[in-house]
Formats: sequence, C-alpha cells, structure tokens
Amino acid sequence: MANLKLLIVGLGNPGQKYEKNRHNAGFLVLDDIAKDWGVSLTASPKEEKGKIDKDGISFYFLKPLEYMNLSGRAVAELSRKNGIPPENILVIHDEVDFPFTKLKFKQSGGNGGHNGLKDIAEKLGSPDFFRLRFGVGKPGDSALTPGHVLSNFNKEEMSKLPELFDQAKQKIKDWVRERQILFSKASDK
Repeated sequence: MANLKLLIVGLGNPGQKYEKNRHNAGFLVLDDIAKDWGVSLTASPKEEKGKIDKDGISFYFLKPLEYMNLSGRAVAELSRKNGIPPENILVIHDEVDFPFTKLKFKQSGGNGGHNGLKDIAEKLGSPDFFRLRFGVGKPGDSALTPGHVLSNFNKEEMSKLPELFDQAKQKIKDWVRERQILFSKASDK
C-alpha cells in the first residue's frame, strides 16, 4: 500500500534581516515543528527542505527562499515531483486580518491579498491547498501594513510565540489525522 504524502510549507523571507519579522511567522512555525519532530532541513539557494517518514506518512517540509511573492515555484516543484495533490499541502503564513495570537485553518479560497498564497495557487494551478493562518495583527492605517509585517515581533509577542507554536502543532496534528482518515477511506475502495 502506498504511503500518504503530506507537504507542510512555511512562508517567509530569507535572510537574517527578516528572521524575526511578522511576515516570517510561517518560517518560525515550520522551524519549530521540524525541530520538535527531529527533521533536518537541507538548504539550497532557492529552498530549505526536509523529509521524515512517520506512522505510515511521508512528511515533506519546505521553506521557499525566493522571497514571499515567489513561493509558488518551490511548492509546485516539490509537490509534482513527489505526487502530492493540493489537498495534501498545508501552507503556514502570517495573517494581518487576525489579531496576534489567533490561529485558524482554511481550505481553498482566495488569497486575501497575500502575494505568497497568490503565487502558490498560480503555480499549483489550484487554490485547493490548506492554510494555517497565523495572526500578526494590522496597524490602524492600512497604508502601514507593509511596514508592519516586515517589522519584528515585539518583546511581549516574542514571549508568547512558544505557546502559539504549541497551538499550531496541535492544529497540524489534527489536520494530519483528518488526512489519514480520508486516505484510509480512499484506499479501502
């Protein structure tokens, strides 16, 4: 029987300059999961990726390194090469429409102005992937949003990140269980 294959993607911008930015919430969550699961990410100029086989599932981890707006190429390439359909892809990203500390899942739909999601949907040819939206808040004036997402989490927010990472990991485990159930049902037919 074939293994279930799941791709978990963290979005962000490469480089030390962006490391603690709100826009890098996806990178931060993915790094925490990879560390927790004992997955080593191998870096190349265009991506960091890793893989682990666990409980009959092949988990692929990916951090595209061509900046947020060009995230789609790496996602589409890895998913096609390994036969991972959009519904088995989870993209973790910052969400300005949610206050800091709010995490929420969404499958499919629009990109809400998030250029990383837009590029992934275009390159995959489908918006039918899952998203884990990590709230980073929004400044009162929407003209300040670009500067807000490219600013670092403040000291108080940094102190809350470990708890939020734990919540994100639980949501991801729930998503994995759901994918397993659907995969089992499809395999039984």
